[in-house]
Amino acid sequence: MFGLSELAIILIVVIALVLAKKGPEVARNAGKSARILKAEARAMKEAEEQQATDTPPRVIQGETIPNRTEHPPADGTRP
Repeated sequence: MFGLSELAIILIVVIALVLAKKGPEVARNAGKSARILKAEARAMKEAEEQQATDTPPRVIQGETIPNRTEHPPADGTRP
């Protein structure tokens, strides 16, 4: 019967055979994914920078109303 060391050697050989066949394809796909991710991150950063420089923040002049839970007077006058 097989011992633990023999099973480990067989497992290592099987993994090596699978990696020899699929390893380059997996590495190529990982590289493509990394390039796509990097390009998308760069595009998002450039879009944020351009948006920040193109449009200044809008300031709307108005009056501040405090948060109140009571209702306004029924006669329409301001408190």
